[in-house]
Amino acid sequence: MNKIFEVPLYPYARHADQDAAAPVRRKVVVIGAGPIGLAAAIDLASQGTEVVVLDDNDKVSFGSRAICFAKRPLEILDRLGCCQPMVDKGVQWNVGKVFFDDRQVYDFNLLSEDGHKRPAFINLQQYYFEEYLVNQVRELQEQGAPIEIRGRNKVSAIGTHPGHVTLEVDTPEGSYNLEADWLIACDGAGSPTRQMLGLDFVGRVFEDNFLIADVVMEADFPTERWFWFDPPFNKGQSALLHKQPDGVWRIDLQLGWDIDKEREKRPENVIPRLQAMLGEDVKFELEWVSIYTFQCRRMEQFRHGRVLFAGDAAHQVSPFGARGANSGVQDTDNLCWKLQLVIDGKAPESLLDSYNAERIHGADENILNSSRSTDFITPKSEMSRVLRDAVLDLSEQYEFARPLVNSGRLSVPCTYDGSPLNSADALDGPERTRPGSSCPDAPLGDGFLLDRLGGKFVLLTIDADAPDEIEEAGIKVTRLALSVKDDKTLALKERYLGKHESGVYLIRPDQHVAARRPSFDENQFRQAIRRTIGKE
Repeated sequence: MNKIFEVPLYPYARHADQDAAAPVRRKVVVIGAGPIGLAAAIDLASQGTEVVVLDDNDKVSFGSRAICFAKRPLEILDRLGCCQPMVDKGVQWNVGKVFFDDRQVYDFNLLSEDGHKRPAFINLQQYYFEEYLVNQVRELQEQGAPIEIRGRNKVSAIGTHPGHVTLEVDTPEGSYNLEADWLIACDGAGSPTRQMLGLDFVGRVFEDNFLIADVVMEADFPTERWFWFDPPFNKGQSALLHKQPDGVWRIDLQLGWDIDKEREKRPENVIPRLQAMLGEDVKFELEWVSIYTFQCRRMEQFRHGRVLFAGDAAHQVSPFGARGANSGVQDTDNLCWKLQLVIDGKAPESLLDSYNAERIHGADENILNSSRSTDFITPKSEMSRVLRDAVLDLSEQYEFARPLVNSGRLSVPCTYDGSPLNSADALDGPERTRPGSSCPDAPLGDGFLLDRLGGKFVLLTIDADAPDEIEEAGIKVTRLALSVKDDKTLALKERYLGKHESGVYLIRPDQHVAARRPSFDENQFRQAIRRTIGKE
């Protein structure tokens, strides 16, 4: 068993707040030191905002849990300073293969174009991800950033008020009270915060169960995502195989609905299933076993006054498609620059309503894709199964059928179409960079585009004139001037200009496009800046 599970990363230590005569007010409190809570805390602390993270645990999560991290979240983590260790440790993959019975019906490549700094996906155990995030917290602390993690601090009661939130926190040495200007709840699908506030979590529970087994073994399977429909070793069901670091392999086996979960998790029942899949001669050890049920649910609203929900606390999807942790990181990326502007007095509190609007749009997109995947993987009627199997048969020979095969539509960045922060598209350029889209990366002579954008407002000009800086409504927007003459791969032109010879983009701090035009128009871009911060 991996010893990382046993090592306290942020052990309990008594804090001066516990001895204060009156509750101490903190700027931002984050509940949950999982990947989403830590990402939010790092983002805000990097901008100078005081953040206290409370968690009832003091260690990394037990078991690998989330393992697939997509390109867009990796790019976000790059900006937060903790991506490179993940990429160095993780297993990179772009290719997936789909099998029906005992034959391969097709394969796909998730990153078929060059010119991106980060890969389409890496596989990495969640406990490593959490460790690297905690390391980043420690580095920020050494630099003097106002961030701390309090382990074994369990929030037991919450009170909401117009201008702050009150918390009762239980520790090994008794309870204490704390106040927060803002509270971000990142405490998972079972969110005690959500329950304490009596908030909804509605959606659909699918009548099926899947066994997850993390297996340590020496195997010569390629570094690819393999998915089986109706395989010989799990007839009438499905299976998934993924490689992780340290010789660990993730195996998912569909079990059906009417099962005894505790019985199915016992090694004497798990091992024969794995031997049927891998072969009697393959030697392996079990590292972690769990059983999960597909659930697609979300809160009606992610913002409740000064309490904001992110990650699985706000929305939950079935794991096929790797949309859980990946969408949670995109939640914090969307939220933190807006909250920072509100804290700094540069934007009205109503800007946070756009977090609610944009990330509910993202959650609904994930739930739709996840539900469709689940319905395809687990047909609920005999006719549905006949149709699914016909699609799988056709996909082996005919390309038109392959997009209909759904073994989990893998996570892609959400485009915030219809967002109140978007300006009307005045460029009619490439669809992938329309307002609301996250910026695709592109190689530059001295690196990559997203590194140059960073986490601030940017006016990206491509063969267009504009001022080096614009200040509007207290927001400074700096210019990044590029030219297709230096674009040896033509990626910049293809991704940002299309048929046009020039273009000007207003880029938000989360690297989403707010506005674009063929040339610089000062009045239009000033208006777009105000709209992007909720003042228009």
